[in-house]
Amino acid sequence: MVAAPELISPKSPRVSAARRLGKRNFRGKDRLFLAEGPQAVREAAAHRPDGTATLVELFATVEAGERYADIVEDALDAGARVHFAAEDVIADISTTVTPQGLVGICRFLDTPFEEILGARPKLVAVLAHVRDPGNAGTVLRCADAAGAEAVVLTDASVDLYNPKAVRASVGSLFHLPVAVGVPVERAVQGLKDAGVRILAADGAGEDDLDDELDKGTMGGPTAWVFGNEAWGLPEETRALADAVVRVPIHGKAESLNLATAAAVCLYASARAQRASGGCRSVTQS
Repeated sequence: MVAAPELISPKSPRVSAARRLGKRNFRGKDRLFLAEGPQAVREAAAHRPDGTATLVELFATVEAGERYADIVEDALDAGARVHFAAEDVIADISTTVTPQGLVGICRFLDTPFEEILGARPKLVAVLAHVRDPGNAGTVLRCADAAGAEAVVLTDASVDLYNPKAVRASVGSLFHLPVAVGVPVERAVQGLKDAGVRILAADGAGEDDLDDELDKGTMGGPTAWVFGNEAWGLPEETRALADAVVRVPIHGKAESLNLATAAAVCLYASARAQRASGGCRSVTQS
Protein backbone atom coordinates (compact mmCIF):
# COMPACT_ATOMS: atom_id res chain seq x y z
CA MET A 1 0.00 0.00 0.00
CA VAL A 2 1.39 3.38 -1.00
CA ALA A 3 0.51 6.49 0.99
CA ALA A 4 1.89 9.91 1.79
CA PRO A 5 4.41 10.25 4.64
CA GLU A 6 3.05 10.43 8.17
CA LEU A 7 1.96 13.87 9.26
CA ILE A 8 3.32 14.58 12.70
CA SER A 9 2.41 18.24 13.22
CA PRO A 10 -1.02 19.81 13.60
CA LYS A 11 0.54 22.91 12.00
CA SER A 12 0.99 21.20 8.63
CA PRO A 13 -0.60 23.22 5.77
CA ARG A 14 -2.66 20.17 4.76
CA VAL A 15 -3.99 19.81 8.29
CA SER A 16 -4.79 23.51 8.47
CA ALA A 17 -6.68 23.32 5.18
CA ALA A 18 -8.68 20.35 6.44
CA ARG A 19 -9.38 21.87 9.84
CA ARG A 20 -10.96 25.00 8.42
CA LEU A 21 -13.62 22.93 6.65
CA GLY A 22 -15.35 22.70 10.01
CA LYS A 23 -16.61 26.23 9.26
CA ARG A 24 -19.36 26.88 6.74
CA ASN A 25 -17.76 29.86 5.01
CA PHE A 26 -14.62 27.88 4.21
CA ARG A 27 -16.64 24.91 3.01
CA GLY A 28 -18.51 27.18 0.63
CA LYS A 29 -15.33 28.84 -0.60
CA ASP A 30 -13.46 25.58 -1.20
CA ARG A 31 -16.57 23.53 -2.14
CA LEU A 32 -15.23 20.78 0.09
CA PHE A 33 -16.55 19.15 3.26
CA LEU A 34 -15.50 16.66 5.94
CA ALA A 35 -16.73 13.07 6.17
CA GLU A 36 -15.73 11.33 9.41
CA GLY A 37 -15.69 7.69 10.40
CA PRO A 38 -15.40 4.44 8.45
CA GLN A 39 -18.96 4.31 7.09
CA ALA A 40 -18.94 7.84 5.67
CA VAL A 41 -15.43 7.51 4.23
CA ARG A 42 -16.24 4.14 2.67
CA GLU A 43 -19.32 5.59 0.96
CA ALA A 44 -17.40 8.68 -0.14
CA ALA A 45 -14.67 6.55 -1.73
CA ALA A 46 -17.29 4.58 -3.66
CA HIS A 47 -19.18 7.68 -4.80
CA ARG A 48 -17.96 8.60 -8.28
CA PRO A 49 -20.66 10.44 -10.23
CA ASP A 50 -19.71 10.89 -13.87
CA GLY A 51 -16.49 9.04 -13.10
CA THR A 52 -15.19 11.80 -10.81
CA ALA A 53 -14.28 10.67 -7.30
CA THR A 54 -16.03 12.55 -4.48
CA LEU A 55 -13.31 11.69 -1.94
CA VAL A 56 -10.19 13.76 -2.64
CA GLU A 57 -8.16 13.34 0.55
CA LEU A 58 -8.03 11.01 3.54
CA PHE A 59 -6.39 11.44 6.95
CA ALA A 60 -6.01 8.30 9.06
CA THR A 61 -4.20 7.24 12.19
CA VAL A 62 -1.83 4.32 11.69
CA GLU A 63 -4.11 2.13 13.82
CA ALA A 64 -7.20 3.08 11.81
CA GLY A 65 -5.28 2.59 8.58
CA GLU A 66 -4.52 -0.98 9.61
CA ARG A 67 -8.00 -1.69 10.95
CA TYR A 68 -9.70 -0.28 7.86
CA ALA A 69 -7.11 -1.23 5.28
CA ASP A 70 -9.86 -1.92 2.75
CA ILE A 71 -11.14 1.65 3.07
CA VAL A 72 -7.64 3.05 2.63
CA GLU A 73 -7.23 0.92 -0.49
CA ASP A 74 -10.59 2.17 -1.80
CA ALA A 75 -9.48 5.75 -1.18
CA LEU A 76 -6.25 5.19 -3.09
CA ASP A 77 -8.19 3.51 -5.89
CA ALA A 78 -10.41 6.60 -6.04
CA GLY A 79 -7.32 8.74 -6.54
CA ALA A 80 -7.49 10.38 -3.11
CA ARG A 81 -4.36 11.58 -1.34
CA VAL A 82 -3.87 9.50 1.79
CA HIS A 83 -2.04 10.81 4.84
CA PHE A 84 -1.19 8.83 7.95
CA ALA A 85 -1.31 11.10 10.96
CA ALA A 86 -0.80 11.05 14.70
CA GLU A 87 -3.93 10.82 16.85
CA ASP A 88 -3.62 14.44 17.96
CA VAL A 89 -3.60 15.53 14.31
CA ILE A 90 -6.79 13.61 13.58
CA ALA A 91 -8.35 15.06 16.74
CA ASP A 92 -7.40 18.53 15.55
CA ILE A 93 -9.20 18.02 12.23
CA SER A 94 -12.18 16.11 13.60
CA THR A 95 -15.35 17.79 14.84
CA THR A 96 -16.29 14.86 17.10
CA VAL A 97 -15.44 14.33 20.76
CA THR A 98 -14.15 10.81 20.12
CA PRO A 99 -12.71 10.60 16.57
CA GLN A 100 -12.69 7.20 14.89
CA GLY A 101 -9.36 7.72 13.21
CA LEU A 102 -10.58 8.44 9.67
CA VAL A 103 -11.41 11.87 8.25
CA GLY A 104 -12.08 12.35 4.55
CA ILE A 105 -12.25 15.53 2.51
CA CYS A 106 -14.95 15.39 -0.16
CA ARG A 107 -16.16 17.48 -3.06
CA PHE A 108 -19.60 19.06 -2.82
CA LEU A 109 -22.11 16.69 -4.36
CA ASP A 110 -25.46 18.52 -4.35
CA THR A 111 -27.60 18.15 -7.45
CA PRO A 112 -29.26 21.02 -9.35
CA PHE A 113 -32.97 21.14 -8.55
CA GLU A 114 -33.85 21.13 -12.27
CA GLU A 115 -32.00 17.84 -12.66
CA ILE A 116 -34.06 16.29 -9.88
CA LEU A 117 -37.27 17.48 -11.54
CA GLY A 118 -36.10 16.12 -14.87
CA ALA A 119 -35.77 12.65 -13.35
CA ARG A 120 -39.53 12.66 -12.56
CA PRO A 121 -39.14 11.54 -8.93
CA LYS A 122 -41.87 9.51 -7.26
CA LEU A 123 -40.94 10.19 -3.63
CA VAL A 124 -39.18 13.31 -2.35
CA ALA A 125 -38.43 14.77 1.09
CA VAL A 126 -38.39 18.56 1.28
CA LEU A 127 -36.74 20.06 4.36
CA ALA A 128 -38.21 23.51 4.85
CA HIS A 129 -36.92 25.57 7.78
CA VAL A 130 -35.10 22.57 9.31
CA ARG A 131 -32.29 24.14 11.33
CA ASP A 132 -30.88 21.27 13.39
CA PRO A 133 -28.09 19.49 11.47
CA GLY A 134 -28.63 16.21 13.30
CA ASN A 135 -32.28 16.19 12.32
CA ALA A 136 -31.48 17.09 8.72
CA GLY A 137 -29.00 14.24 8.42
CA THR A 138 -31.39 11.78 10.07
CA VAL A 139 -34.27 12.73 7.77
CA LEU A 140 -31.94 12.25 4.80
CA ARG A 141 -31.10 8.79 6.13
CA CYS A 142 -34.82 8.01 6.54
CA ALA A 143 -35.51 9.18 3.00
CA ASP A 144 -32.75 6.92 1.70
CA ALA A 145 -34.06 3.93 3.67
CA ALA A 146 -37.62 4.49 2.45
CA GLY A 147 -36.47 4.53 -1.16
CA ALA A 148 -36.99 8.25 -1.83
CA GLU A 149 -35.39 9.44 -5.04
CA ALA A 150 -34.38 12.89 -3.86
CA VAL A 151 -34.13 15.29 -0.93
CA VAL A 152 -34.49 19.06 -1.19
CA LEU A 153 -33.14 21.48 1.42
CA THR A 154 -34.69 24.92 1.15
CA ASP A 155 -32.73 28.12 1.54
CA ALA A 156 -34.10 28.46 5.09
CA SER A 157 -32.65 25.11 6.18
CA VAL A 158 -29.33 24.07 7.67
CA ASP A 159 -26.16 23.56 5.63
CA LEU A 160 -26.16 20.08 4.10
CA TYR A 161 -22.40 19.82 4.69
CA ASN A 162 -22.46 20.68 8.38
CA PRO A 163 -20.34 17.91 9.97
CA LYS A 164 -23.21 16.92 12.29
CA ALA A 165 -25.56 16.56 9.33
CA VAL A 166 -23.02 14.48 7.42
CA ARG A 167 -22.50 12.19 10.42
CA ALA A 168 -26.23 11.83 11.09
CA SER A 169 -26.84 10.74 7.49
CA VAL A 170 -24.53 7.73 8.13
CA GLY A 171 -23.46 7.62 4.50
CA SER A 172 -26.91 8.22 2.97
CA LEU A 173 -25.68 11.62 1.78
CA PHE A 174 -23.79 9.70 -0.91
CA HIS A 175 -26.77 7.58 -1.99
CA LEU A 176 -29.40 9.89 -3.44
CA PRO A 177 -29.60 13.31 -5.14
CA VAL A 178 -29.87 16.29 -2.79
CA ALA A 179 -30.66 19.84 -3.92
CA VAL A 180 -29.77 22.73 -1.61
CA GLY A 181 -30.70 26.38 -1.23
CA VAL A 182 -34.01 26.10 -3.08
CA PRO A 183 -36.69 28.64 -2.04
CA VAL A 184 -39.64 26.72 -0.65
CA GLU A 185 -42.07 28.28 -3.12
CA ARG A 186 -39.88 27.25 -6.04
CA ALA A 187 -39.45 23.75 -4.64
CA VAL A 188 -43.18 23.22 -4.24
CA GLN A 189 -44.17 24.74 -7.57
CA GLY A 190 -41.47 22.86 -9.46
CA LEU A 191 -42.56 19.55 -7.96
CA LYS A 192 -46.22 20.30 -8.66
CA ASP A 193 -45.38 21.08 -12.28
CA ALA A 194 -43.60 17.71 -12.43
CA GLY A 195 -46.82 15.97 -11.38
CA VAL A 196 -45.88 15.45 -7.73
CA ARG A 197 -48.50 15.80 -4.98
CA ILE A 198 -47.33 17.97 -2.07
CA LEU A 199 -48.08 16.83 1.47
CA ALA A 200 -47.08 19.04 4.39
CA ALA A 201 -46.37 17.09 7.59
CA ASP A 202 -47.73 18.96 10.58
CA GLY A 203 -49.04 17.83 13.95
CA ALA A 204 -51.98 20.20 13.56
CA GLY A 205 -52.84 19.05 10.06
CA GLU A 206 -56.47 18.72 9.03
CA ASP A 207 -55.92 15.35 7.35
CA ASP A 208 -54.97 12.18 9.19
CA LEU A 209 -52.25 9.94 7.74
CA ASP A 210 -54.30 6.81 8.42
CA ASP A 211 -57.25 8.32 6.57
CA GLU A 212 -55.05 9.21 3.60
CA LEU A 213 -53.86 5.61 3.43
CA ASP A 214 -57.40 4.25 3.76
CA LYS A 215 -58.63 6.51 0.96
CA GLY A 216 -55.90 5.24 -1.35
CA THR A 217 -54.66 8.74 -2.18
CA MET A 218 -50.96 8.12 -1.54
CA GLY A 219 -50.03 5.81 -4.38
CA GLY A 220 -48.95 8.56 -6.74
CA PRO A 221 -45.78 10.68 -6.88
CA THR A 222 -45.47 12.47 -3.54
CA ALA A 223 -43.28 15.07 -1.88
CA TRP A 224 -43.38 15.43 1.90
CA VAL A 225 -42.56 18.87 3.31
CA PHE A 226 -41.08 18.82 6.81
CA GLY A 227 -40.75 21.92 8.96
CA ASN A 228 -38.83 23.33 11.87
CA GLU A 229 -38.24 21.11 14.90
CA ALA A 230 -39.73 23.57 17.38
CA TRP A 231 -42.51 25.43 15.58
CA GLY A 232 -43.35 23.28 12.56
CA LEU A 233 -44.32 24.83 9.25
CA PRO A 234 -45.36 28.48 8.89
CA GLU A 235 -48.85 29.11 7.57
CA GLU A 236 -47.58 30.40 4.22
CA THR A 237 -45.74 27.12 3.62
CA ARG A 238 -48.72 25.01 4.72
CA ALA A 239 -50.85 26.95 2.24
CA LEU A 240 -48.65 25.78 -0.64
CA ALA A 241 -49.37 22.10 -0.01
CA ASP A 242 -52.13 20.00 -1.55
CA ALA A 243 -52.88 18.66 1.93
CA VAL A 244 -51.58 19.16 5.48
CA VAL A 245 -51.28 15.77 7.13
CA ARG A 246 -50.79 14.82 10.75
CA VAL A 247 -49.37 11.54 12.03
CA PRO A 248 -52.02 10.14 14.40
CA ILE A 249 -51.03 9.80 18.05
CA HIS A 250 -52.79 6.72 19.41
CA GLY A 251 -51.12 6.75 22.80
CA LYS A 252 -50.44 9.49 25.35
CA ALA A 253 -47.31 10.98 23.75
CA GLU A 254 -47.54 14.73 23.25
CA SER A 255 -45.94 14.57 19.80
CA LEU A 256 -43.30 12.92 17.62
CA ASN A 257 -39.92 14.42 16.91
CA LEU A 258 -39.11 15.50 13.37
CA ALA A 259 -37.05 12.49 12.31
CA THR A 260 -39.57 9.98 13.67
CA ALA A 261 -42.49 11.72 11.98
CA ALA A 262 -40.52 11.88 8.72
CA ALA A 263 -39.80 8.15 8.87
CA VAL A 264 -43.48 7.34 9.43
CA CYS A 265 -44.62 9.58 6.56
CA LEU A 266 -42.00 8.44 4.07
CA TYR A 267 -42.57 4.78 4.78
CA ALA A 268 -46.33 5.24 4.48
CA SER A 269 -45.82 6.67 0.99
CA ALA A 270 -43.30 3.99 0.09
CA ARG A 271 -45.75 1.24 1.05
CA ALA A 272 -48.64 2.86 -0.80
CA GLN A 273 -46.53 3.32 -3.93
CA ARG A 274 -45.41 -0.30 -3.90
CA ALA A 275 -48.94 -1.61 -3.41
CA SER A 276 -51.11 -2.71 -6.33
CA GLY A 277 -51.97 0.34 -8.36
CA GLY A 278 -49.25 2.50 -6.81
CA CYS A 279 -47.04 4.53 -9.10
CA ARG A 280 -44.04 2.27 -8.65
CA SER A 281 -46.02 -0.81 -9.69
CA VAL A 282 -47.27 1.04 -12.76
CA THR A 283 -43.75 2.20 -13.63
CA GLN A 284 -42.30 -1.29 -13.26
CA SER A 285 -45.05 -3.14 -15.14
